Amino acid sequence: MKEQLNIIKVGGPVVEDEDSLQSLLMSFSSLRGLKILVHGGGKIATALAEKLGVETRMIDGRRITSAEMLKVVTMVYGGLVNKDVVARLQALGVNAIGLTGADMNIIMSVKRPVELVNFGFVGDIKYVNVQALKSLLDAGAVPVLAPLTHDKEGNMLNTNADTIASAAAQALTPLYDVTLTFTSSMPGVLSDVNDPDSVIPTIAKADFESLVSSGTVSAGMIPKLQNAFNAIDAGVRRVIITSASQLGSGTTIQADPETDD
Repeated sequence: MKEQLNIIKVGGPVVEDEDSLQSLLMSFSSLRGLKILVHGGGKIATALAEKLGVETRMIDGRRITSAEMLKVVTMVYGGLVNKDVVARLQALGVNAIGLTGADMNIIMSVKRPVELVNFGFVGDIKYVNVQALKSLLDAGAVPVLAPLTHDKEGNMLNTNADTIASAAAQALTPLYDVTLTFTSSMPGVLSDVNDPDSVIPTIAKADFESLVSSGTVSAGMIPKLQNAFNAIDAGVRRVIITSASQLGSGTTIQADPETDD
């Protein structure tokens, strides 16, 4: 039987709020067994960029990463945010180790090709170093992954944290019984965005298109669910979307509806 592995992705809005971050890290520290944390931190990077006089450009919620912005996100994601999270976890008794994709060649990517939009120094993942992550987990370490990868040619690349979490989950599935959790400020996928109690308990593939066409699922939740189904298709046992303080609850994404044994 495979060992269980929890991969938790914590979004920028949670990282950027003191109370939400501490709540998430306390919940994360209480999880038993093997675990990995993946974090964002976009607004912190934007704030520092403004102070440094580096222009922030976004298209459809995605950051255009110029050469100067790459320096900022590397400092913020790989330094300030990552090491703050690691220090907080160490205080909670978690033997965390902070990593970018370049460390131990954990995640290699290629610079996104220019099509309709030039996103700059943004990486599309090509390889997750499963053995490197396994060696850390076997040693009792808890990897904390920043949303940065590298191209093995000496260049760092800005990479979406949801994609990193999903890619890591898919790559590790042959070795572990993986549960992938995306956290946000919401307790799950809501049938009514104005009612936090309207959490949809499960979403199967057959439900996805109707939820999008009805407007129930929109904006940033669409790529999050797409990442979730990609992970399910690759063998990840289950994907959960929930709030920072409610790990284990929320909306469960699945290939087919679960049935009682």
